[in-house]
Amino acid sequence: MTDVIAKDTGRTVSLVTIDQILECIPHRYPFLLIDRVIDVVCGASAVGIKNVSINEWFFAGHFPAKPVMPGVLIIEALAQTGCVLVYETLKHSLGDSANKLVYFTSIEEAKFKKIVSPGDQLHLKIKIEKNKFNLWKLSGEALVDNCIVCEAKFSAMIADK
Repeated sequence: MTDVIAKDTGRTVSLVTIDQILECIPHRYPFLLIDRVIDVVCGASAVGIKNVSINEWFFAGHFPAKPVMPGVLIIEALAQTGCVLVYETLKHSLGDSANKLVYFTSIEEAKFKKIVSPGDQLHLKIKIEKNKFNLWKLSGEALVDNCIVCEAKFSAMIADK
């Protein structure tokens, strides 16, 4: 495993499309939970977008009479956005991240404040708190209509594919 220290490059990537997300992270349907990533500042922050549709697989059982997006999946969407941010940071600071994977390693201080329902659009705001070698600490907020619905701190590690 290679030790990686990413510098705050400040390079801005205005949009990471779904095709680029599929290059960054190994998740696929039904577990790919972000639709795009916008406003990436390498080494600092990113905003992901998740359009929540009534057709989501999890609404069939959670809950059929009152569809609610499971909190754990909101956390997963935050983590996937964080993975894209870390991947883009590595790509722009090291020049190559294609042979790396970002693994979600821990969750801390998760709080759920409001229900997420079909028709909502999640804005997944991620900040890099710090990184040392292959370990990254991030914080995130999920918002709907500028109201925080979930917040958490989490960590990730970089490993070779």
